[in-house]
Amino acid sequence: MPASPRPDRPSSVAAFRQGDDSPPPGHERAARWENVKAIAVTLALFLVVRTFFLEAYRIPSGSMIPTLLVGDWLFVNKLVYGPHVPFTDLNLPGYREPQRGDVVVFVSPPQSDQPEDPTPTLVKRLVAVAGDTVAMRGGVFQRNGVPLPQEGDAAANERGDGGFSHPLFAWQQPYALRGSRFGEPPAAPTLDDWGPLVVPPGHLFMLGDNRYDSKDGRYWGFVPRENVRGRPLLVYYSYNADDSDRALPFLTDIRWRRLFTLIR
Repeated sequence: MPASPRPDRPSSVAAFRQGDDSPPPGHERAARWENVKAIAVTLALFLVVRTFFLEAYRIPSGSMIPTLLVGDWLFVNKLVYGPHVPFTDLNLPGYREPQRGDVVVFVSPPQSDQPEDPTPTLVKRLVAVAGDTVAMRGGVFQRNGVPLPQEGDAAANERGDGGFSHPLFAWQQPYALRGSRFGEPPAAPTLDDWGPLVVPPGHLFMLGDNRYDSKDGRYWGFVPRENVRGRPLLVYYSYNADDSDRALPFLTDIRWRRLFTLIR
């Protein structure tokens, strides 16, 4: 008669069942927790990069044509001028100050005519810094008495009727400089004729490159330095969002030549 199996030696079936690779108790819970931690770290890194280093921005209007077009998507360097700490009034130090000629992303001063969004984030060109005297005569911008007509592609922008006044220009009156070598301010400032005005300490003055289709510093005044949020680096994506006659233009009407162009 064959000997019966020893009680301390499991059969081959039992050995297979007891020696398989099934996870120990709590393993699935630990794996889920590791996944949660990985996702949390990824999100935290994304938020840190977005807040302090680099952020995407979409161009919604034609105020900066031809430098920027409607449908351009930009990467904005937030570190250059000092990143803003969210939910505070604190800006961290940057590695240089905004300079004349920079294209700048900033939070607008309050705009009384659009209560639904009174302080939008905008992108314009910085044309004057604190201490500069600014004016416009005949549609030509002047800084410190020197006429600075638009050059390059911007000079070809369509010109409109700049002789109109607007109630929003009234902010200029307290800053009007009288009795100076820069000439007298007009009694009623217009789009093409205003100033001279002195940019106050801690402030900047912005204009759009497309001067006749730009709601800019002429309408809402000087920008506090702490409102600056960054400098656009390049166009990473662009499509014809203005007048495309194609279906799904964000896929079918891409401006391939604009991709990865630097912004100057």
